[in-house]
Parts: sequence; C-alpha cells; structure tokens
Amino acid sequence: MSNGQWYPPEWPDRIRALAAGELTAVTPRRAATVMLLKDTPEGPSVHMLRRRASMAFAGGAYVYPGGGVDERDSRPVRWSGPPLAEWTERLGIEDEASAQAIVCAAVRETYEEAGVLLAGETADSVVGDTTGDDWEADRAALVDRDLSFAEFLDRRGLVLRSDLLGAWARWITPEFEPRRFDTWFFVAALPKGQRTRNASTEADRTVWIRPADAAAGYDKGELLMMPPTIATLRALGRYEAAADALAAAQERDLTPILAQARLEEGELVLSWPGHDEFTKHIPTGPEGGPR
Repeated sequence: MSNGQWYPPEWPDRIRALAAGELTAVTPRRAATVMLLKDTPEGPSVHMLRRRASMAFAGGAYVYPGGGVDERDSRPVRWSGPPLAEWTERLGIEDEASAQAIVCAAVRETYEEAGVLLAGETADSVVGDTTGDDWEADRAALVDRDLSFAEFLDRRGLVLRSDLLGAWARWITPEFEPRRFDTWFFVAALPKGQRTRNASTEADRTVWIRPADAAAGYDKGELLMMPPTIATLRALGRYEAAADALAAAQERDLTPILAQARLEEGELVLSWPGHDEFTKHIPTGPEGGPR
C-alpha cells in the first residue's frame, strides 16, 4: 500500500457480490462528526482520534470525534444559531426534527468522545470548563444512553450553540459495506477555556495535528485513514485560521458522496465521485486484489 488508505481485505469479494446482485445493501444510519480546530502559530490544528485496532469498523484508522444519531437527539432543546428551517435546507434533508437530530448528534458526540461541549448558559456564551466528577458522571450517562442530550442540557440550563458549527461535507458509506453511515462532517473551533481529552472507549490515541502534516503522514503510509477523512484534511489545509475554515463552510457543497463500483474492461473499478485519488482497480478473478 503506497498510502494510508483504509481498504478492508473483504471489499473485493463484497463488491463482486454486489455487482452480481448477490448482496443487498444495508440502509445507512445517520451520523455526524466534527473537525475540531484550534489555532497555533503554525496555523490551525485538528483534533483526531485513532480507533483501536480491535474495532470491527476502521480499526487503527485516524478519525474525528463522531457517531450515530440517537433517536432522542430530535427532542426539543434550548437552541442558539440559525433556525432549524435553515439547518434543514443546509443539510439537504426533509424535516426540522431530523436537522436538529444531526446537529445535536454532532455536539453530543464531540462531548462524549473529546470532552468538548458547544453549549453555554446563554445564546452568546460557551461553558469554560467541562472537567470534574459531576461533568464526567453526566458524560458517562450520555455514552451509556441513560441520559438523553436534551435532558443533559436542560439539567444544566444550557443552550446548544449551533452557530459554532459549520456544515462541511456529507459522505455515505459504500453500498457493499456491512455497516453503513450517512455522515455529515462539521467544522468547529475549540471553545476558549476548554481542552480535549481521550474520552472515547473506541480510541487508543488522540492528537492535535496540522491538516497538512496528517495528510503527509497518510501519503507516506504512516497514518491509516478512510477516504472522507483524508479528503476533508486536504481541504482544511488551505486555511490559515480556524475562523477562515468556519467562514468557508458556508459555501461548501453538501451533495452526498457515495462510492461507485463498476465493471470496466475486465476489472471492477471502485471510485468516489470527485476524488480520483481513491480509485481502486480490482481484477474480476477470485484472486484479484486492489491496485
């Protein structure tokens, strides 16, 4: 492998089965992930987690904090920022409850996995410190689904700061994957006074790294990543400050990106529209592997 692209060994067989009509695609679950940025003298760094090698999905890969939408994420919360009608249009979905659930999932998962909370006591404030036993008890209850995010915010008298998020991209797991996600990628800046930590049971390492350095590690085959991760890192590397990336998010295209597999001149070709670097050519024979 010349780079760090995550490519499970079972993919060729699953792609062939899908092409032959022998595999039924799983309906993707909605999810959200947040590219958390902080400014440094060398430019913005992004917070990343390395998934434990034992994980069934993307084991050993570097990712951003995130996860699946909880059905309770659509429950009413105190809200600051663009109204839900605007978020519904921006995210390209059908109803305001779904839009709220995706935004809430982004904020909740960032708190669950990184200990960073995009919420405040007022519509223009952000909590300054989320450490301490009482905060940890609430975070653990969220992770265990003993507490909904709406209950958590209400208990602490907090307002969700949707204005601190910028919608960046939308990627859908390929149809041949057994576990699929329809994932919205957001960008946000680390709130003043807060700090990240490895609060995820699914990660064995966390880093703050410049997007260009992370991309270089991928190119050298030193950092394992999935296509959406490296694609978003390359895009983030253009900006000199977190605020610049947040401003640019307003103009980002959120058309869903879904891998395509097609038969071409005796090969199965796996590609991601608009991202030629991820294209794989797979011989149709049973012994064939990607190149």
